[in-house]
Amino acid sequence: MPLTLAKIGEENIIKKIGGKQEVKTHLENLGFVVGGVVTVVNAMGGNVIVSVKDSRIAVSREMAQKIMV
Repeated sequence: MPLTLAKIGEENIIKKIGGKQEVKTHLENLGFVVGGVVTVVNAMGGNVIVSVKDSRIAVSREMAQKIMV
């Protein structure tokens, strides 16, 4: 399922990252790697705030749709 459907506060394992290569590279640089743990902290206005590798990052709804957990 895409990250946008994950429950707030629940730990999820990243299974796949979709999109063009430049999008994948950008997300990997932010810490979104396959096998990594990601937790949704909050979702507001379509954007998602996540905790990944001890950092909080806000990603747009479009980007979060490309991250499968």
